[in-house]
Amino acid sequence: MTAWVRRRLSNVLAVAYREGLVLRHDKGFLASVLVQPVSMLLLFGFALSYTPANVPWAVLDRSDTPASRRLIEDVRTTGYFLPPRPVYGYAQGRALLERGDALALLVIPRDFRRDVEAGRPEVQLLVDGSDPVTAARILGYVGQVAAHFDVRRTDGTDRVARTATIDPQVRFWFNATLRDRDFFMAIMAGMLLTNLCLSITALNIVGERESGTFEQTLSLPVSSLEIVLGKLLPLVGVSYALLTVAVLGAGLVFGIWPRGSWIALGIATLPFVLASMGVGVFVSSLARTTAQAVFISVFFILPSFVLSGVMFPYELMPPAIRALGFVFPLRWYQIALRRIIARGAGIEDVLGPCLALLVIFGVLLLGIRWRLKPRLA
Repeated sequence: MTAWVRRRLSNVLAVAYREGLVLRHDKGFLASVLVQPVSMLLLFGFALSYTPANVPWAVLDRSDTPASRRLIEDVRTTGYFLPPRPVYGYAQGRALLERGDALALLVIPRDFRRDVEAGRPEVQLLVDGSDPVTAARILGYVGQVAAHFDVRRTDGTDRVARTATIDPQVRFWFNATLRDRDFFMAIMAGMLLTNLCLSITALNIVGERESGTFEQTLSLPVSSLEIVLGKLLPLVGVSYALLTVAVLGAGLVFGIWPRGSWIALGIATLPFVLASMGVGVFVSSLARTTAQAVFISVFFILPSFVLSGVMFPYELMPPAIRALGFVFPLRWYQIALRRIIARGAGIEDVLGPCLALLVIFGVLLLGIRWRLKPRLA
């Protein structure tokens, strides 16, 4: 080994040693690196599964006989379904499906008991097909119950037990062919906006602090919240441009256009963009270095995709995990997106998610003001 090579290698090792010392004392960076894999292991290993659980469903029982009630109970006791919500007409059942409050509607006809005794029972099953995997599994579980229905009828003298096969007439709503493309295209804009808002804003304040320009901003006669809002407003226009590209791209290339109100889509996007950028600014106020900001933002983005319902239907998550997802803005925006794009919702149908996003944004502004106030004193 020549002297030149040894000298270059010594220089590289010296720089590496210096950077290692810096990383060793950067507790925030090390904590974010260690916590992220642990949290993802717990989520994917214990909390998340494609197996339906806690499935919300509704029943329109026009027969109201022991046979129909036994069928409902058999479906309930599979362990995959919540107690059914009784409805008294198709309109009420369709409203539950359109709002996402039910993933399936079981319709039992008036002559169900007579058809059971005749050996040709039928029921109707309307399934929310916006998530193809969940829809197929719901159909499979109900189909198993229907194929092995235990019939007990009273003939006036004794009880006779036999097995009947029920023929479920299935119809998938919102995605009749169960195309995976429709499921992902409905939420693509939310994923893109989450990446954009967090990646840009998370590096904003911490980057200015490292370059020394943040102190110049603090010298201006403005408050901390005015500084934050001033930084966010230009990015709102960029976010709407990205939304337009995502929606038009899905429509022009794949023919997937919003079935609901375009105005509702625009209104629901504003509080989501503000809340997402608020998360990024709060991360930037917490981080001391750019590396910390990057890791914290990535740590937030990955659980946001997992717990929001983008990758896994949030209705099927365990109650504690489902409740945790409500703190992520993407959870509420994906609810609004699926209602508008897949279910044809209007403005009144997305007021709830919009209000939740505004509350999240307000809480984040308070946190940002608290974090920046000592720096402005």
